Amino acid sequence: MVDTIVFAVAAVVILAGAVGVVLSRNPVHSALMLVMTLFGMAVLFVAQDAHFLAAVQVIVYAGAIVVLFLFVIMLLGVDTAENLSTEPLAGQRPAAGLVALASVGLLAVLAVRAVQVSTGSRSVSAPLEGEPSNIATLAEVLFTDYVFAFEVTSVLLVIAVVGAVVMARRPRPDPEGDELGVERHAEAELA
Repeated sequence: MVDTIVFAVAAVVILAGAVGVVLSRNPVHSALMLVMTLFGMAVLFVAQDAHFLAAVQVIVYAGAIVVLFLFVIMLLGVDTAENLSTEPLAGQRPAAGLVALASVGLLAVLAVRAVQVSTGSRSVSAPLEGEPSNIATLAEVLFTDYVFAFEVTSVLLVIAVVGAVVMARRPRPDPEGDELGVERHAEAELA
């Protein structure tokens, strides 16, 4: 009974957060609704006894990724509401509607196919518990077989953040309106 109540409450939190992400006009509010959704997912992971995944969900996604989103939103100054009546790309909304319909159709086909394919046979994967632990196996694979991809991803994230800072940086004009003053000011900031 308690499991059902926890699932229902977490599902309501996740759905409310997801709807808030999509319907919020302010990007900061959207990011905060995303945090609510990710915390709801972490609760579901805890309910399934996947404590490592719950910790990763909170630390990596709700912590680092959403903070990165908020950092970029604040850095680029898009935290104000925009006029949604003007469409920057003509045909964007009808194309999004077609993609949404195609996605729903694909999910329906996959759901029907999954019911037909289900055999009820035992899983071929290893048990979740035992020796070595799931976390030790994951760490061994991550830092041996996939260490290059892991490090390349971290370098790409750092480059993306530095690129966002460089693109958002605007030189401050000299109060005297002198072009040379702007260059001197930029050089002084770099030093």
